[in-house]
Amino acid sequence: MKKVSFAEFGGPDVLQLVDAEEPHAGSGQVRIAVRAAGVNPVDWRIREGQFQKVHPIELPAGVGLDASGVVDEVGAGVEGIEVGDHVFGEGSSTCAEFAVLSAWARMPEGLTFEEAAGYPSVVETALRIIDQVGVRSGQTLLVSGAAGGVGSAVLQIARDRGITVIGTAGAANQDYLRSLGAVATTYGEGWVERVRQFGRVDAALDLAGSGVIRELVELTGDPQQVISIADLGAPELGVRFSGVAGSVTDALVEAADLISRGKLHLPVEKSYSLAEAAAAHIDSQAGHTRGRRVVIVRGRSSTPSTVELQ
Repeated sequence: MKKVSFAEFGGPDVLQLVDAEEPHAGSGQVRIAVRAAGVNPVDWRIREGQFQKVHPIELPAGVGLDASGVVDEVGAGVEGIEVGDHVFGEGSSTCAEFAVLSAWARMPEGLTFEEAAGYPSVVETALRIIDQVGVRSGQTLLVSGAAGGVGSAVLQIARDRGITVIGTAGAANQDYLRSLGAVATTYGEGWVERVRQFGRVDAALDLAGSGVIRELVELTGDPQQVISIADLGAPELGVRFSGVAGSVTDALVEAADLISRGKLHLPVEKSYSLAEAAAAHIDSQAGHTRGRRVVIVRGRSSTPSTVELQ
């Protein structure tokens, strides 16, 4: 099978499309014929070796955590799922023609494989940090870097829970944030005062790691009311860094319910072929994403790029 892999840590140029042995489902796992794989910031952070001190991996290693596809192997002890079922979930080395998932759920009716691949890690993260920051119905949540995948999910989940959301993003994404039910404003000079004009901020999330932790603490009045998923220096200011996933299976079940009720939709901003994984990493690392980026493993990417693996 074809698989995207890297044999050394570094930039996107270390990614290679290689021939590899097919993985097989172990106990409590399923294997899928991958249709699409999600692209997340954690993918290029792992590729760069940023997590080696806390979560070391052996090289060569594959890339990708999220995927959608068709079940073709069911491991021992797995119930309620059969070969041929369409699922989305989280596993390892998902930028490949076959991948093993450790958490999954059936795809909601009407969701395409391309769309489904963008949900797992994003929705788990969004649900986890909303719960961890403790914001409740009737309160106001400030989301810094709100237009990306996690931000898009946070805005919609929070609104479904009766939470008022203020989102910051670039000028080009203001209407997008408003379409998701947020009070929108731009980042940059004067953004703190612009947020103050909207009233009290009860809690805040840093999703972009753009050096705004001090300002978020100032706006909420309490570092315990701020959580970051992108600034590793946040704990130095008393702010929690949330980087350990909770139950992905529970998150997928909740995501499926939200999708089925029309309360959650994550648009695919751009898709890539399997050979264009390097371009996907480059674009993800550049930021300014609206919604999700995915790699199409079987089928044609709708917005091909020009950076291909050799």
